[in-house]
Amino acid sequence: MQTLQNEQELTSILGNGKTVLLFSADWCPDCRLIEPFMPEIEQTYDSFQFVYVDRDQFIDVCISYDIFGIPSFLAFEDGKETGRFVSKDAKTKEEVETFLNTL
Repeated sequence: MQTLQNEQELTSILGNGKTVLLFSADWCPDCRLIEPFMPEIEQTYDSFQFVYVDRDQFIDVCISYDIFGIPSFLAFEDGKETGRFVSKDAKTKEEVETFLNTL
């Protein structure tokens, strides 16, 4: 999974195909729960580019996209938002797959 390095990079990433942003943080216990199955999700849904967005490093990005709970997923295609799975609740593999299947 690619990690967002700066806000300028985000514009380039979002404007290029299908992208899923994963908003997370190192200190978040619910975020740690999804780590074991994310490589499999990325492999299964390989038409998407997955990008990790550190909530603490990019708080302004979180605010601009109304991300107030983590872990959260935000999907884009060619720069346009196509879906969101945003809440402060823990996510199961099945819930993440269900979200991705709706895109």
